[in-house]
Amino acid sequence: MNEVIQVIRQHRSIRKFKNIPLTGEQIEAIIDAAQMAPTSAHMQPFSIIGVTDQELLKKIAARSENPWIEECGYFFIFCADLHRMMLAAAPDQQEKMGANLNFSYFYQTAVLSSALALQNANLAAESMGLGAVIIGGITGALPELDQWLELPDFVIPLVGLAAGVPDEFPEQKPRLPRSAVFFENRYNPDLKAQVERYDREIEEYYGARTNNKQKASWSGKFIAMLDKDLPLGGYTEYVRSKGFDLK
Repeated sequence: MNEVIQVIRQHRSIRKFKNIPLTGEQIEAIIDAAQMAPTSAHMQPFSIIGVTDQELLKKIAARSENPWIEECGYFFIFCADLHRMMLAAAPDQQEKMGANLNFSYFYQTAVLSSALALQNANLAAESMGLGAVIIGGITGALPELDQWLELPDFVIPLVGLAAGVPDEFPEQKPRLPRSAVFFENRYNPDLKAQVERYDREIEEYYGARTNNKQKASWSGKFIAMLDKDLPLGGYTEYVRSKGFDLK
């Protein structure tokens, strides 16, 4: 097994960091790795914003309820960015380009490219012995975050990455069995028995782990989350306000 696969297989989310900032060399290595992620048509439709302002970090941490944002060695925000590709166009071209960017294909491409860049960044951090946690909770404060970061149209913050020197080594969460994720030639919808076995495994994991023990299963977690009305309409409204009508 090569070193890259070993790093990948050792992954766990780190939420407790030592009070040691990342070096400039480490930050640049993480950004360079993110930029090497594959991207459709060489579009590169993402941007990364590093947050160093302590007051801004405090506001983002409080608003997203993720205190480790303040405590990590460096905090990155990954954004879908379709603004940059229009900068060299004439005004009439920009108008037509903006109309075409309403097709969901382009938003999906920007989100996917951002996710690939994010994973490269996360892997780069872990390969240097750092810890990291991906934070989707920043999207709970989109209007404020948009204002704080001074984002133009067609730029949307998607997710944060807190990286730093780890001050914990938590248990690794069991993953779904390979047979429930990987199929050859066609999808296998007959997965209920495998999911039920996995639910039991997750219940055992949560009951046995050292910190934050709880009684929960994988399915039960998402049933509880989705079997109710969710206040997520604001996300769609925000995306539309940034220029995406998503046809």
